[in-house]
Amino acid sequence: MTTTTPAGLEVRGLTHRFGAVAALTDVTLTVRPGTITGLVGRNGAGKTTLAALVAALRPVQAGSVLLDGAVPWESPAVTSRIHLVRDKGGVVEDERIRTTFAFAAMLRPHWDEDYAHALLDRFEVPFRRKPQQLSTGKRSALSAILGLASRSDLTIFDEVYLGMDAVARRMFYDELMADYVAHPRTIILSSHLLDEVEDLMEDVIVLDRGRVVAAGAADDVRRHHSRPDRLASLTDVLIALSSERSAS
Repeated sequence: MTTTTPAGLEVRGLTHRFGAVAALTDVTLTVRPGTITGLVGRNGAGKTTLAALVAALRPVQAGSVLLDGAVPWESPAVTSRIHLVRDKGGVVEDERIRTTFAFAAMLRPHWDEDYAHALLDRFEVPFRRKPQQLSTGKRSALSAILGLASRSDLTIFDEVYLGMDAVARRMFYDELMADYVAHPRTIILSSHLLDEVEDLMEDVIVLDRGRVVAAGAADDVRRHHSRPDRLASLTDVLIALSSERSAS
């Protein structure tokens, strides 16, 4: 197992369309290495499309994606440093979990097998089961475990909490922060449950209808949308920016 090297991400002028629909339009952003950056936006804002392009699951149509100056697309040396974690996908559904772990060990240079098994115990995910046999909550927990134990230079958690109950979500947040401190890397965290996760976020990127409408240190973005008597939450920021765009 090699040492994790937190990765910096640069996205410039990224535009992506699905037929006549623009999912992303001229998206430019920076993710600082060694930070937890929140990717915030309403449904359909383009978060999942952006994550897929960064992880080289889709080719870039226009613009650029660079991880430490290198293009991820069709570059195993770069994509091995990126792990996109979603509530579904990334597992061998009809084989026992050990098969998925074996693939993770081959694909993820920082994979920690012992930590993965410790997380299975903590989240009470049965190792001898097949992913397709798990409940929705346990299936989501398995995805979170894969993301945590991969310790990739850039890990993107895209709504991975789906299906988890409140206790499991809290365990995930606690594990995320503890392991991030112990093994620094770059994390992008996309979530609709902003009240639960905003304290984890050092930086934040707000997407609305495929465009970046705010970005920077999370505290600065919140202060910019605060009142003298009340500090804005990220939910407040999202509501305000969405309303501004609707009125324009």
